[in-house]
Amino acid sequence: MSHSVVGKWGKNLAIRVPMDVARATGLIDGEKVDVEVQDGDLIIRRQAAHIRARDDAAAAAAEIMAESRHHSLGIASIRELLEEGRRG
Repeated sequence: MSHSVVGKWGKNLAIRVPMDVARATGLIDGEKVDVEVQDGDLIIRRQAAHIRARDDAAAAAAEIMAESRHHSLGIASIRELLEEGRRG
């Protein structure tokens, strides 16, 4: 775990991100981040990471949908398969 000190930067407070943390997260100078409070803790999220995660999820969904066209459930409907699964 790295430690950092909160300092004053103009009218705001600033936190310096240790270089090992910046390297591990891919954070770069000038990158915009989202800052929020969650249960009294400070949460810093990279905007670029959110965009990349959303794009990765969309690509995975598209791949699943495309691949599903090559597979059949046979004569059973999804509802029947769900019911069968509930019966064990």
